[in-house]
Amino acid sequence: MIPLVLTFVGDDRPGLINAVAETIAASGGSWLESRSVRLAGKFAGVVRANVPENGASALEQALRGLATAGLTLTIERGARDEGERQPRVVTLDILGNERPGIVRDVTQALNALGVNIVEFESELESAAFTGVEMFRAHARFTAPETLPLDELRRSLERLAGEIMVDLTFGEADGRA
Repeated sequence: MIPLVLTFVGDDRPGLINAVAETIAASGGSWLESRSVRLAGKFAGVVRANVPENGASALEQALRGLATAGLTLTIERGARDEGERQPRVVTLDILGNERPGIVRDVTQALNALGVNIVEFESELESAAFTGVEMFRAHARFTAPETLPLDELRRSLERLAGEIMVDLTFGEADGRA
């Protein structure tokens, strides 16, 4: 099996995910995991799929055919899992008043520590009672084995104080 990573963006309409799913299934492929969301009137998604080696090129061509239906699509062949050692996965939850630069500041600090973000989700929500716009994010990242968790925790706590957000830090037990 060949792993594929697909990203797509199109006008939000019924049947968009189904069109991609039908194309994958018709090639004998399997839709393994995905994230998709409606943003600014568009529907965007990322999908990890496996396809039999002899059907990969045909699937790529069929998926590109969906572009005529108003869908922007990219297809990348992923790396095959060769049973490599799983890295240490850490989670981070962020909550604070919305302001420009929160994502930049957090990702800059993580980058300086040598971590690799494997998942990042964010959203805006209204605070209970006040209606103040709050920024909430959840991140999963891999940390180098050489980085002590106490040092990582102290760096993140210092950052939380500087940018005035609440950060919740933990070691995950899932895969990266």
